[in-house]
Amino acid sequence: MNRPIYGTPANRLLPNLWDILALLFITAIISAACFAGSHMSAPYKVGQVVPLSMKSSLLPEYALLTIARMFIALFFSFLFAFIVGTLAAKNKRAEKLLIPLIDILQSIPILGYMSISVTGFIALFPGSLWGPECAVIFVVFASQVWNMTLSVYQSMRTLPFDLIELTQIYRLSLWQRFWKLEVPHAIPGLLWNAMISMSAGWFFIVASEAISINHQSIFLPGIGAYIATAIEQKNLGAIGLAILTMLVVIVFYDQLFFRPLLAWSEKFRGGDAEDAQESWFLNLLQRTDWVKHLALKYAVFSNRIVNAKFLLKKAPAYKVHVMMEQPYSLINNILWFGLIMILLISSALMTWKFIFHALPFSAVVETIFLGGVTELRVLAAIILSSLIWVPIGIYVGMRPSLAKVFQPLSQILAAFPANLFFPVFVMCLLEFHLSMNIFSVFLMMLGTQWYVLFNVIAGATMIPKELKFAAKNLQLKGWVKWKRFYLPAIFPFYVTGAITAAGGAWNASIVSEYVSWGHTTLIATGLGGYITQNTIEGHFPEIGLGVVVMSAWVVGINLFFWRKLYNYAEQRFRIERD
Repeated sequence: MNRPIYGTPANRLLPNLWDILALLFITAIISAACFAGSHMSAPYKVGQVVPLSMKSSLLPEYALLTIARMFIALFFSFLFAFIVGTLAAKNKRAEKLLIPLIDILQSIPILGYMSISVTGFIALFPGSLWGPECAVIFVVFASQVWNMTLSVYQSMRTLPFDLIELTQIYRLSLWQRFWKLEVPHAIPGLLWNAMISMSAGWFFIVASEAISINHQSIFLPGIGAYIATAIEQKNLGAIGLAILTMLVVIVFYDQLFFRPLLAWSEKFRGGDAEDAQESWFLNLLQRTDWVKHLALKYAVFSNRIVNAKFLLKKAPAYKVHVMMEQPYSLINNILWFGLIMILLISSALMTWKFIFHALPFSAVVETIFLGGVTELRVLAAIILSSLIWVPIGIYVGMRPSLAKVFQPLSQILAAFPANLFFPVFVMCLLEFHLSMNIFSVFLMMLGTQWYVLFNVIAGATMIPKELKFAAKNLQLKGWVKWKRFYLPAIFPFYVTGAITAAGGAWNASIVSEYVSWGHTTLIATGLGGYITQNTIEGHFPEIGLGVVVMSAWVVGINLFFWRKLYNYAEQRFRIERD
């Protein structure tokens, strides 16, 4: 009997073996989502203690709840990154407001977000556990979204001119160019940043699932709360089981989520077929009949939206556009200026009333000094991370076969929260009488170095093969090859990673400058330790002062250093492709 040709309508009437396997995976994911949703919507009252058991048999359940929170946050991070990143890249006035605002928001410590969001979300969802759950999701979202937004912004600001000219030749509208050029060009770098965002989420999930504010503890069942409790109890066995569970979970979502997306995004990279990423799960989905048929139906539907006639309106003639632009531009400038002034004045009044009115001027000077000390640690962490990971990232990114192996390994390493190293760290400092003020830099690096590594790898994998052939034909070697080829090629990606790493380092200072192991606490001189200590003691004016000073330091450094470096990278990138 002749079997129907693969992919024909006759073969889609019945599911094949791969359809059944895919259906099992999809059913398991839906069941897990329903379980997490039912737990998150449980009744809850303020002051109620959510039970948390240290039984190892409950670790799979806790891991499921943590992953649900992280993926919900990741979904909103993708949505925010595309909306805000695109708006900042395409509108100069929005760029002047949004990019500094992102600099401020990524500098606010996690404890600052938590202390603000818990009260608001509990009031929004009274009598339900959704209040604390949404607060945790919001905190994880705040730890994930900024580097993803900057990745989209950087990708759309550095589009190659030849591709833009190609869209003009084919007379694509702005809507079509967005979906057929700008989004595909942004996807590879965005996926790498999404992976490091998930890893960064593990770093902060410990602080968000178990937090102490004003001598009150809020614990939500999850891997983060389990680790925090194990650290408090000095339970090394429980920490080991939590590490093992994290390894399983990271491998799980790497194989079923990120690896298929990376393999799918290869068609946007334009690399060689033999160097392409592969995914067994994506291959499984491509061998199905029903799932593949549904995917084709979705592709037809989405293609109709991209090519919808009401979205293909041509731009007005140049002369008419110029005549209409001047009054509109003047009104628009006035509106933007008024909005910025309202925000600045209202923020200044609230800051003065809540913070500076309650604290003496000497406290402000002391906090600014502590910010300078933390800034020195941030710069040291970025320099050390760059010296270590830029060469390694370029080496890995230039060898896609090696990147296939290194990518899941680096995800596992990046996902380890710094809190897991606290026992060894505290013991070494006490045993060898080492300075907390110096060695806290290495704890800070544990949560920030991966931004540099992942962005450098993403930049190296996206180097056009024509440039590789040109460097080979010119016989570039040694330092000349690094100076003329490697470093310029990955420089825009490195700057994006370094900016995000700097913001992440400031955020990591809250756990790097205040380290606890059981009843032993080590505090380094710095703004992070200042904020953490006052958060635990419930000194809210001091918390607000620390957050404001930290934001001022980050915005100032970004404005006078990182943003100038970013503009240089953008101009250099465009000139090389012009």
